[in-house]
Amino acid sequence: MTAFDFASLRTKMVDGQVRTTDVTSTPLLDAMLGVERERFVPSARRKLAYIDDDIEIAPGRYLMQPSPFARIVQLASVRPGDFVLDIGTGTGYSAAILSRLAGAVVALEEDGGLAATAQETLAALGYDNVAVVEGRLADGYGAEAPYDVIVVEGAVDKLPATLFDQLKEDGRLVVVEGLGNSAVARLFVKQDGVTRSRRAFNASVRPLPGFHTEPAFVL
Repeated sequence: MTAFDFASLRTKMVDGQVRTTDVTSTPLLDAMLGVERERFVPSARRKLAYIDDDIEIAPGRYLMQPSPFARIVQLASVRPGDFVLDIGTGTGYSAAILSRLAGAVVALEEDGGLAATAQETLAALGYDNVAVVEGRLADGYGAEAPYDVIVVEGAVDKLPATLFDQLKEDGRLVVVEGLGNSAVARLFVKQDGVTRSRRAFNASVRPLPGFHTEPAFVL
């Protein structure tokens, strides 16, 4: 294997970083084996596409480390035919994975440069069931709501209620709440119009812009 044998590096990533962290979904593992992660990394960092770490794709924005990304997606239990909103798609890697699991994906990005890169890369690779849209991440994308699944591609302080309004009945939303080692991946499920959550696992991932809660002034 050479440093540029991306197919072998992809297999090593799945076997060494993903399967070893309780990711057992065969469709998800197959998707991660099939998507060329290096195509979604800036050319100067392409050799690092399969490292066990986050990769900076723009100032303050990162392609999530493979293991927590896979665990978060697995938590969403994406099914064939599901309509998915991918919040903070970055360069589009997450949308490419989700597109292999779902029926259609809306990939939301507020950074115009990242959105353009995602659109170009996804189109070049033939992911024609993904629509890249621009807008504030914290607003979701109400124009195409409701969704079966919403995946938030980074850590947040607190989710705005508008995202829960964009879920279908029995819809699922997955997100990491909190920052650093105290952060927790949560699954939210809407049933009978009420959204309830459960704690799934600890997950330290990079924050997404627009979800920061300003500290309240206390007398």
